[in-house]
Amino acid sequence: MKLYLSTGSCSLSVHIALCESGLAFSTEKVNLKVSPHLTESGAQFTSINPKGYVPALELDNGDILTEGPAIVQYIADLVPEKHLAPANGSMARYRLQEWLNFIATEIHKSFAPLWNPASSDEMKQAATTRIHSRLDWLAGELADRPYLMGEFTVADGYLFTCLNWMNYLKMPVENWPAVKSYLDRVAAREGVARAMKAEGLA
Repeated sequence: MKLYLSTGSCSLSVHIALCESGLAFSTEKVNLKVSPHLTESGAQFTSINPKGYVPALELDNGDILTEGPAIVQYIADLVPEKHLAPANGSMARYRLQEWLNFIATEIHKSFAPLWNPASSDEMKQAATTRIHSRLDWLAGELADRPYLMGEFTVADGYLFTCLNWMNYLKMPVENWPAVKSYLDRVAAREGVARAMKAEGLA
């Protein structure tokens, strides 16, 4: 398999899942700062993923799978013995999907105005307020458990990826001690550290 990624972006979540899985894979960086977006090998990225954004996972049969929450579940299902996701059809699996959807819509997308130079100060403040309110809730959820679902799952890799952006935006996660402890715990995992090192983030 080959993961198309952009350093430090949401594709880090998939990179973490792959490192945690123990599966064989390669990576290829995508330059999202040029138009058209180009891969390291010089290919136009839209020829790989017409949506034009990462992540994209090229499977061994040549198929391309996109959208991070779908990709990480696919990876988890390849290695059920790693317990990166509960079994399909179980209530626990729906809880995992509940977490992945919450992270995608309430955490991930809330950061978008903070990266956009066209965002007004009012838009950035509204986004920051929204993120803070979600962190208030998350702190309560993480107060009595090591990971979102008790044991590490692909949802933790996704949440870690998004909340790690706070470092680059100078947002003090220390204001939420339970969240800070959680991020430290996730960062200490071998697979997470491997992905972070490979992307030059650690």
